[in-house]
Amino acid sequence: MTRIDDSTISYRDELVRKLIHLSSLSIPTIYYFISRDDALLILGILSFLALIIDLGRYRYPKFGEFFYMIFGFLLRRHEKDELKKNLNGATYVLLSAFLGVLIFPKLIFINAFAILIISDSFAALIGRRYGTIPFLRKSLQGTLAFFISAIIVIIIAPKLDNNIYEYLIGIVAALVGAIVENISNNLVDDNLSIPLTIGFLMWGMYLIFLPELSMNLAFN
Repeated sequence: MTRIDDSTISYRDELVRKLIHLSSLSIPTIYYFISRDDALLILGILSFLALIIDLGRYRYPKFGEFFYMIFGFLLRRHEKDELKKNLNGATYVLLSAFLGVLIFPKLIFINAFAILIISDSFAALIGRRYGTIPFLRKSLQGTLAFFISAIIVIIIAPKLDNNIYEYLIGIVAALVGAIVENISNNLVDDNLSIPLTIGFLMWGMYLIFLPELSMNLAFN
């Protein structure tokens, strides 16, 4: 059976793309040590600059040629669509981080965004190399790689009280995140859909199952 692979870039380039993606783990790491206002200011500036650069490649052909000469090998087909003018993944990561910090309590954001960065990378690399079993839109191997790595993130990432229910909430959110990653398409970028889904789900489950702890989320 052939591997399930609808990517338009080589595996080597996918590896480079995901190594760059993993560097975004610096966002939740730094946010852990700084205030929400400082994080919003930094991410707001970076997101604005990324948008200007990303949209500028469509607006100014000469700049677009220079941009593609450097970064073109990392872009998928839909990220180079001159008609739809889609943003690239890096811009979506910064926008997702800005929205996540704006919407969620710090602890929720750190867990959700760390899952995006780590588990999405593992899903792509494992799925492309070993994805032979179809599952929903992608492969079972890639989805399992997402789920297992997300559980590891949940175990390591900070918690409020470190009780078993916090970890169970994280595991449920990781499973849903794995499904969201699997069924994602080019209409809604998974750099947005994954952390937002996980974030809202975790926050909701804290409110329902751990109301005594959920009051502290705003301060963590």
